[in-house]
Amino acid sequence: MKLAALFFCAGLYAVSVLPAAGKEWLYDYEIVAHHPHDSRNFTQGLCYEDGILYEGTGQRGESALISRTLDGRVIRRENLAPHYFGEGITVFDEHIYQLTWTSGTALVWDQATMTRIGSRHYATQGWGLTGDGENLIMSDGSATLYFRRPDTFDIIKTVQVQSESGPVRLLNELEYIENLVWANVWKSNRIVMIHPETGRVHGWLDLSKLAAPYAKAGTGRVLNGIAYDAANKFIFVTGKYWPKLFVLRVTRKDDES
Repeated sequence: MKLAALFFCAGLYAVSVLPAAGKEWLYDYEIVAHHPHDSRNFTQGLCYEDGILYEGTGQRGESALISRTLDGRVIRRENLAPHYFGEGITVFDEHIYQLTWTSGTALVWDQATMTRIGSRHYATQGWGLTGDGENLIMSDGSATLYFRRPDTFDIIKTVQVQSESGPVRLLNELEYIENLVWANVWKSNRIVMIHPETGRVHGWLDLSKLAAPYAKAGTGRVLNGIAYDAANKFIFVTGKYWPKLFVLRVTRKDDES
């Protein structure tokens, strides 16, 4: 079997060449630390940059954009208008983009001041959002990823996410990590890692054990929220109404083939 050319950095694998056709890696994790998380937050989007955690929350009348320190101190909170149901967020080029679920509107904020400076519009639902340094990448709850221009939100291309068993639907919160798109799969406690050029699934991270004390059946408290500490190669994860934010070191399980 021809293996991918991989490099290892502080516990996290990144991909420079695609693995053999059909190969999907399984990943494992170690909990490095945990921090307080406001259990009133219906977490929809999560980003980390320069020591600040940015969080977008949902539910009509409760949706907000929040910046805070890792120890839980809120720096700033901006509440959304009651008709907006907040969804995924991303920090891109000194702006924060925040999707809304069914309003067809992405709110644009100045990152430094967290003041709203504009909006973008789209025809689908809004679920998750991230960026690859050039384009925004958006999910709408289907198996499709949309690549959009930040200045206009025009669609540049779409890719269909495919695993060995077929399309991967319900793609939710997104994070671009080491040349892969990581996505929460809604109603599950798994993260899927996707090649953005092809939509092929690179691997899976199962966080069911981590989520078990918080993600109680029927409560909506599923895993949702992925952020990346690029300096330390750590992954931050949390969930809807969870009281904790976890810091993970993620490694690929040994290839036994």
